[in-house]
Amino acid sequence: MVRHSAEATSPVTTPTMSKIPNTTNDDNDDDDHHQDVNDDDDDTLDTCRTEHGFHAFDALYCSLTHAHPIKPLFLDDKYPLFVTWNTRRRNNSSTPRLRGCIGTFEAQHLRTGLKEYALLSAFRDYRFHAIELRELTSLECGISLLTDFENATSYLDWTIGTHGIQITFTPPPTSPSASDAPSPLSSAISLLSRPLSTSSNNSTLGRTMSATYLPEVALDQGWDHIDAIDSAIRKAGWNGRISEDLRRRVRVRRYQSRKCVVGWDEFVAWRADRGFPVDLDLVEGGLPN
Repeated sequence: MVRHSAEATSPVTTPTMSKIPNTTNDDNDDDDHHQDVNDDDDDTLDTCRTEHGFHAFDALYCSLTHAHPIKPLFLDDKYPLFVTWNTRRRNNSSTPRLRGCIGTFEAQHLRTGLKEYALLSAFRDYRFHAIELRELTSLECGISLLTDFENATSYLDWTIGTHGIQITFTPPPTSPSASDAPSPLSSAISLLSRPLSTSSNNSTLGRTMSATYLPEVALDQGWDHIDAIDSAIRKAGWNGRISEDLRRRVRVRRYQSRKCVVGWDEFVAWRADRGFPVDLDLVEGGLPN
């Protein structure tokens, strides 16, 4: 399974390969603390719901603290999905900073897929070091469920702010080679799918390159279509000259997403409402059990 990152980012600290911490058994049968799936108080007709974000947050919290996980009760539909972690100063309206983002275009059952990709994006996005317990209070979690996939007629055939883009292209045989070393905008594939190699063979001849950006990225970055396509080409790993001929070789698949974002304080209240309050002393102390 190919796993992708979908966000732009500024230069980050040197990544480390970290093992995903063990999670506790999530076969939680103590349903007395849960609301029925139809009793949620938020946007019952929306595809992406805050309950999805809380479940992803819960996966990370329980992984880092060995706390008792809360059993998900939302419908176990299947969607391609991305989980994004951002950091934001508490009680501050500053722009959030990307902390990890990994997803897949293969439809996943939400109950298992959200948990899996919450942990992958927290611990295995090679652009960042693994998220630590002391960071939980500054995090927000974004869930993107992808819908409405269409083949674009050209690299300009998509709408900024509405469509995400998934690009694929094969560089011309006469083009320069791209480096295997990731740039800050590279990472079409996550560490789990990306072989580690010290080989000096950096040829891109005949190799299909790919990258994606979620619908909000171009708008947030202030990009036009060419800016976004050029950045995606770089993100795919291409370091050669970007010409109009190369842009026309790019195949674009556009898509839309349904997104929800939840913050740490909301997550704390959610767990408390369900009878499993967060151990704030443990979190603020920064040391796992």
